[in-house]
Amino acid sequence: MKTKFLVSSSPHIGSNLTTKKIMLHVIIALGFPVIASTVIFGLYSLFIVLLAVGASVLGETLYNLIRKRPNTVPDLSAVVTGLILGMNLPPTVPFYVPIVGGIFAIMVVKMLFGGLGQNFANPAATARIFLSLAWPVQMTKFMNPLNYSNGAKDFVAGFTKTYVTSATPLVAIKDSIEVGGISSLNLLDMFLGRIGGSIGEVCSLTIIIAAVYLIVTKVIDWKILVTYVVTCAVLALAFYKDGYLYVLPTILSGGILFAGVFMLTDYTTSPRTELGRIIFAVFAGLFTMIVRRFGGMPEGACYSVLLANLIVPFIDKIVKPKPFGYVKPKKERKKKANV
Repeated sequence: MKTKFLVSSSPHIGSNLTTKKIMLHVIIALGFPVIASTVIFGLYSLFIVLLAVGASVLGETLYNLIRKRPNTVPDLSAVVTGLILGMNLPPTVPFYVPIVGGIFAIMVVKMLFGGLGQNFANPAATARIFLSLAWPVQMTKFMNPLNYSNGAKDFVAGFTKTYVTSATPLVAIKDSIEVGGISSLNLLDMFLGRIGGSIGEVCSLTIIIAAVYLIVTKVIDWKILVTYVVTCAVLALAFYKDGYLYVLPTILSGGILFAGVFMLTDYTTSPRTELGRIIFAVFAGLFTMIVRRFGGMPEGACYSVLLANLIVPFIDKIVKPKPFGYVKPKKERKKKANV
C-alpha cells in the first residue's frame, strides 16, 4: 500500500479555537463583571458599556466602508474592545465619552495600523488614556455603590440624577502614605465590589471567576496574570512602610486584576515566547506600582499596559525561540585545534 504525504506551508499544528470563538469566550467572561457592575452602579453603567460597544462596532464598520475593505465586525473583536473600554470608564461619565473612546480605539489604534493582529498597543487601554487626557474631570468622578435599603429607585436614576462623587480605595491608599495607615479599608467590600471605582474593576470576585473561565478554556495565558499580580504584590511590600498591610488592598483595588485578565493577555500586544511574556508581565507590574507609589495619579494599570506594549518588540527581539534542529556552532578554538 502506498502512503501519501501532504506537503503544505506552516503552521502545521491546527486548533479549533478560531478568532470568533476566542472573542466569544472573552465576551462570556466579561459578562460576569458586566452583570455585577450593573447591580452595583445601576442601569446607567450598563448604558455606558453598551455605548462603548456600539461606537466600537460603528468605528470598524465605517473604516471598512471608507477603505472598501471586507466587513470584519463578525469576528467580534470590536465588541470585545468596546466591552473592555466601557468597563474601564467611571459609571458617571457623560454619554459622549464612551462614543468618542470607542471610535478612537477602533479607528485610530486598531484599524489605522492594519486591523486585528496588527495594532501596536491594546486599543481599549490606549483609548482610556486618551479619554483621561481629553476629559480629566469627567474621568475622575466616581460614585458609591447603590444603596438598595430604600428600594430600587436609584437603579435607573443615573440617567437624570447627578451622583455625589466619592473617593476610591486607591485614593485612600495614596493618602494613607502620609497619615500612616489604611485601616479604614474593608477588604470584603473591595472583594465584592462595594466600593467606588471604574465600572468593571470594582468587583474582584467576578473578575477572578472570569479569569478561571478563560484559563480553563485556554484562551489566556495564566502565567501573565499570575506574574503581573505577584510582581505588584512584591513591590507593594517593598514600596510601602508596613507593606504587608498594602498587599491585598493593592491587588483588590483599581484595575490590576482587570488589566491582568483582559488587557495584558491580548495575543497581539503580548510577546510570542513564554519567557518573553513573563518579562513583559514583570515590567507591567513594575510600571503599575511606580505610577501608584511615586506618580501623581493613584491608578497606573492602563498606563502600564500601554508602556509594556511598547517594549514588546524589544522583548521579542531579545528573547528568541531556538529554531527546530538548530545546532550550536563549535567554539572557534576547537575549530583551530582540528586544523
